[in-house]
Amino acid sequence: MEGILPLFKPAGLTSHDCVFRLRKILKTKKVGHTGTLDPDVTGVLPICIGKATKVAEYITEAGKAYEGEVTIGYSTTTEDASGEIVEQKPVTRIIQRDEILQVFHTLTGEIEQTPPMFSAVKVGGVRLYEYARKGIEVERPTRKITIYSIELLDEREEFSGETINFRFRVSCSKGTYIRTLAVMIGEMLGYPAHMSWLQRIQSAAFSLEDCLTFEEIEKHMEEGTITNVLRPLETALSHLPKLLINDKVAEKVKNGALLQVPEHLKTSYGPIIAETPAGQALAIYSQHPSKPEFLKPVKVLRNELDEKGTV
Repeated sequence: MEGILPLFKPAGLTSHDCVFRLRKILKTKKVGHTGTLDPDVTGVLPICIGKATKVAEYITEAGKAYEGEVTIGYSTTTEDASGEIVEQKPVTRIIQRDEILQVFHTLTGEIEQTPPMFSAVKVGGVRLYEYARKGIEVERPTRKITIYSIELLDEREEFSGETINFRFRVSCSKGTYIRTLAVMIGEMLGYPAHMSWLQRIQSAAFSLEDCLTFEEIEKHMEEGTITNVLRPLETALSHLPKLLINDKVAEKVKNGALLQVPEHLKTSYGPIIAETPAGQALAIYSQHPSKPEFLKPVKVLRNELDEKGTV
């Protein structure tokens, strides 16, 4: 079994829980997820199976999109609804729509974020949530992320009440914590805040419309139609530049040969996909560290082509 299965992750399960459950359903051990989603978060979780596990990192590296809800008026230990209240400050004024839109505008582009204590980021070889569970506060690395767009999903012109919540849609780079973004939105409006709901609506080329539930996957396994819903590993690489190769070059690629950088890819330093005319990805290349005129193989994805992949 080989391919990518876009899973709709339900609330209450970790990404690892999903992998464990799918190994049992699919009756195969070679299963991996493509980026951690918190237990409370639902939505798109592409699962890689068989040889497709080789491309999991390229889905993880690609952009993501979410729909979330920020609640203004109090913050929590985990920056989401599951944590204990840290700071409470009732909203005593009307917040105008234009204020929120201005905050969104300010947060769009390259910004800096400090990961929350309850996160999987490692400091000194230990994940932050392990420190947090022991009540240990450590210095967290600030890092740069990119917010491509934020859209307000609320028609109101004015927002009032001791607590205020509104939904938004955000498109962002790898490494973005939407929980932290919600906190930042609140801070810029002058109040403590947290993320009260979140759903991932896109991961790389996969959207909610592509996703299957566990129940649907089980049904496909029972009916013997699971291969009909598996996406080819090439789907995970669709956002990357391609280098078209012929039969002769394909044999060299399968053996890990260097390739000369073609003119149209001289500004691409990798990853670059070596692909047959039939659209099969053979290997992933990047620029050679000491020979800039050559591409060096990072991963050979296939040693043999199926009938459709022959040139």
